[in-house]
Amino acid sequence: MNSKQLMNELKNGGRVYGTLIVSTSPRWPQEVSKLDIDFVFLDAEHMALDRNLLSWMCQTYKAMNLAPIVRIPSPDPYQASMALDGGASGIIAPYIETAEQVKALRAAVKLRPLKGQLARRRADLQGQPSDPAEAELNEYIQEYNESNLLIVNIESVPALEALDDILAVDQLDAVLIGPHDLSCSLGVPEQYRHPLFVEAVETIISKARAAGVAAGIHYFFGIDQEIQWAKAGLNLLVHASDMTAFMARMSDEITEIKQALGDPIRELHNRINI
Repeated sequence: MNSKQLMNELKNGGRVYGTLIVSTSPRWPQEVSKLDIDFVFLDAEHMALDRNLLSWMCQTYKAMNLAPIVRIPSPDPYQASMALDGGASGIIAPYIETAEQVKALRAAVKLRPLKGQLARRRADLQGQPSDPAEAELNEYIQEYNESNLLIVNIESVPALEALDDILAVDQLDAVLIGPHDLSCSLGVPEQYRHPLFVEAVETIISKARAAGVAAGIHYFFGIDQEIQWAKAGLNLLVHASDMTAFMARMSDEITEIKQALGDPIRELHNRINI
């Protein structure tokens, strides 16, 4: 999907599918494009991606009709602008806990290229402007940013407590649950089937969809839960990553070979904290 198609699908309540891409190999985008997915998730928070490489990845995946969604390193409006300038179809802002943070990011994502006082004034403007010059600018800004997605991570107890206010911010397109950080904040680290964690996920999904905002999760830990949550309204599915798919397949095959040959097998704990 391109950016506009992805946004429309989410606005209409449809489900969209993507995965986290870790590999920066020039050959990788062509292979990824063969998957039945709609977008790719590029993580500049946890991955060592410089601005030039990130832009190359965005432009390449976009050319293959896979919308690139970039998680910026911190919830900084200027970092959001930089990602969009580099070719991102949308941004994911990590560890959001207040509506004020979302409003600042909204100005960067939905009012580009305005900045500073003008952007703040436009963000506070209610309804259509009466000044003809303002009306012309309003039309330009809407067209300029019509396919920019604004997504925020919900991954802490304070974010859960502020969820109603966060979801009330106009032009927020989706919330994305960060399972590792959320489980730690709840006091049940990496216990993704713990009742507290499951309840939190279900609350986020139900409240987001009721507010007309898409709900998603980046999940590695069993497709059964993903399917269950999708049936409950989850519609932004970021499934695993190229790295975890490689690890799972390679681990299974190496184990099978060693078992057949009677060689010792090491027990490994593969921890994924993204």
